[in-house]
Amino acid sequence: MKRLMVLVGFVLMVATVLGSAPAPAAAQEPIKIGVIYGLGGSAAPYTKPAVTGHEMAVEEINGKGGVLGRKLQLVVRDDQSKPDVGVREARDLILKEKVNFLTGIIHSGVALAVSEVAKEYKTMLLVSIAKTAALTEDKGHRYAFRSASNTLIEGRAAAILMAQQPFKRFAVAGPDYEYGHRMGEDFVAHLKKLRPDAQVVVEAWPKFGERDFAPHFNALLQAKPDMVFSSIWGGDHIAFVKQAKPYGFFGKTQYLAIGQGDLDVAVPLGAEAPEGMWVSSNYTFYHPDSPANRDFVAKYKARTGDLPPSGAAFGYTATYFLAEAIRKAKTTDTEKVVDALEGLTVETVHGPLTMRAYDHQSNKGQYFGRLKKVPEHPFLIIGDLQYIGGEKTMRTLDEVKALRGQK
Repeated sequence: MKRLMVLVGFVLMVATVLGSAPAPAAAQEPIKIGVIYGLGGSAAPYTKPAVTGHEMAVEEINGKGGVLGRKLQLVVRDDQSKPDVGVREARDLILKEKVNFLTGIIHSGVALAVSEVAKEYKTMLLVSIAKTAALTEDKGHRYAFRSASNTLIEGRAAAILMAQQPFKRFAVAGPDYEYGHRMGEDFVAHLKKLRPDAQVVVEAWPKFGERDFAPHFNALLQAKPDMVFSSIWGGDHIAFVKQAKPYGFFGKTQYLAIGQGDLDVAVPLGAEAPEGMWVSSNYTFYHPDSPANRDFVAKYKARTGDLPPSGAAFGYTATYFLAEAIRKAKTTDTEKVVDALEGLTVETVHGPLTMRAYDHQSNKGQYFGRLKKVPEHPFLIIGDLQYIGGEKTMRTLDEVKALRGQK
């Protein structure tokens, strides 16, 4: 009997010890990441590949044991490119799904609205695509970050290039919401600083999701600009180019399409894309020729059969930024992850990128050049490619502080 009592006591002791030990990694709760995008309409050429990019990164990270021994789990929502829907989905992700972090967003209006939700609930938001500079400048706060470039970085870079050209009469075109207007303002302000003789002779603001651009072609061509600076993007840009050809539009004026050297739109346009058109691009599969980019291209092709477009690179990069911040913080505690992400440098498919500590803006830049045909591909790529890094065009920290009313 005494031996039996000793044995029972030993078993109970072992059970107690095991019960108090940390749970194995497989039994731990996943780190939940809420992903928000407009998944249809004009945004779809970018956002569907973006979700794939997030999924690729999560699968790679989880395949190596996750982060802090925990798997990453994505919860994807469609904001329909509408700020009110984005707010609703963000609240639901935070309050019902209990996500640890938010990421994604392509529509700048949605980004600004969801940023306020993130601030209200002290939930970290890492924007992967949306570009309005306001997000990390005058409306920036502790819980909002961006791994992409912004309208100021891209607008100033475009102004630097255009100031070197003989163009004097400029038209500005863009979608009639936050992104389009902010991109136009950031471009024009810097252009006039570099070239005081430059004039804006006409502006065109089609609604986001526009499908009949005829009135805008007429207005633009009647003003006889030397160059049209355009932030029309995604499905809208595809429609714009196809409808412009019967007007002889691209033979009557030069045209710089911000972001529209991306495969997200170049592939759907194919040979219809105007050769020689000025473009910028967020990502290219052929530059930089780095191990990280080559590996990403190979993995994306193996998964989809296609070359990776910019959307995929956006999602992939944002996920790795988030994972590295959690790993550095050694916890999913929001405040500690925010601290870890500030000033963090991550090796990405674009090369090393740094998240500036004060304003939470990545120093990612933009590629520029002119579309050209090549025998290797049925779509046009960028010739005379040049990359202008964000560190060359970002506001100084004192300038950002002044915008926020801080000293």
